[in-house]
Amino acid sequence: MKNKENEKYIKWGLTGVAVAALGILFANSVFNHSGEIRVLSLLVKILRPFLFGGVIAYLVAPLSNWLTRRFGGKMSGLADVLAVVFALVVVIAVILLIVPQLVTSLIEIAKAAPGQVKALQQQALDLVHNFAAAHPEHADFIQNLIDKANVGVNSFINTHFGSAEAIMASVGPVLTGSASTVTGAFGTIKDFLIGTIVALYLLSKRVQLAAQATMIARSALKPAWCEWLLNETKYADKMFNGFFMGKLLDSAIIGVLCFIGCLAMGFKNTLLIAVIVGVTNIIPFFGPFIGAIPCALLLLLDNPTHALMFVIFIIILQQLDGNVIGPKILGDTTGLSALWVMFGILLFGGLWGILGMLVGVPLMAVIYDIVRQLTFRGMRRRGYEGDIDAYNQKFHPPVVKKAKGKK
Repeated sequence: MKNKENEKYIKWGLTGVAVAALGILFANSVFNHSGEIRVLSLLVKILRPFLFGGVIAYLVAPLSNWLTRRFGGKMSGLADVLAVVFALVVVIAVILLIVPQLVTSLIEIAKAAPGQVKALQQQALDLVHNFAAAHPEHADFIQNLIDKANVGVNSFINTHFGSAEAIMASVGPVLTGSASTVTGAFGTIKDFLIGTIVALYLLSKRVQLAAQATMIARSALKPAWCEWLLNETKYADKMFNGFFMGKLLDSAIIGVLCFIGCLAMGFKNTLLIAVIVGVTNIIPFFGPFIGAIPCALLLLLDNPTHALMFVIFIIILQQLDGNVIGPKILGDTTGLSALWVMFGILLFGGLWGILGMLVGVPLMAVIYDIVRQLTFRGMRRRGYEGDIDAYNQKFHPPVVKKAKGKK
């Protein structure tokens, strides 16, 4: 009983932290020109390890709760440590799977690219010459186009690669951008490592922090609004927890199926392709395209036929996921229509990039529920109860379950 009560406080507290962090990010994205928001943005930057820690704690809390029930309440500290260590092992394993194969693939592409470009250039020249031979009346016009193309290509090469100064002028911005990317990556790794320590503290103090947040809410709000806020927090937890846990399982299945399919068709870099497809599948709607495009290009440089086979395979796999696997695992987790799902992905994806795409669907579900409840509350206060019932009957009719044994 105590474990269940602790789990309730855990979910309330961690969900409150997650929603507050997302609210700060949203305000920072929309009002980033305001002086006060710039200060808030600086605070967010400074406290990024705490945001990482909050996310890590929220994601591993179900595993920690399960381990606590297995080990007993007195071993909750060990359960927290094991849950965080497991999350670190998974992240490091994924990185070790992707990075070496990615580097190897890029080296292979760099080696094969000149030959591929020369072959493509030769094929284009052969095609043009054959056309000129078949249509001699256009031979002068075609030769003029070829000469202009050669002049343009040679001018580009001489401008950007004709001298050491030109090469440095062309490569310099790329090197600067790469250095900034590497520096940012090291900063993210540092914040993530500190965040794991923060996650341990948050997990160990989760019950107390949740109780403190509840007390603050009850001291600042009227009882009715306080209960509404607590109920909405539980709803937000249900949305985020159900969506992410279901999506992780769904994406793992898709990654395994992709690996088996690519291996059966004899593709190169099957493990890298399967990991990319599985990870990007977490993003609804656009995830399959984000993952499939670079994988198809990777296969295209080696074997165009394999690239075409892969595209067809991914279309079939995503249809299987969208119509069979996904609905079985996720069900109607969010209750959103496809219109609002796409709206949420585009809105928050435009604000926060990949992170926005990941949280867009459950966050949109929470916003939708808040607007719906506030709207119904206002309508009831003004005496439109009948309109609410009519709306629910028309657009959200109750599901009648058939009794077992009756046809």
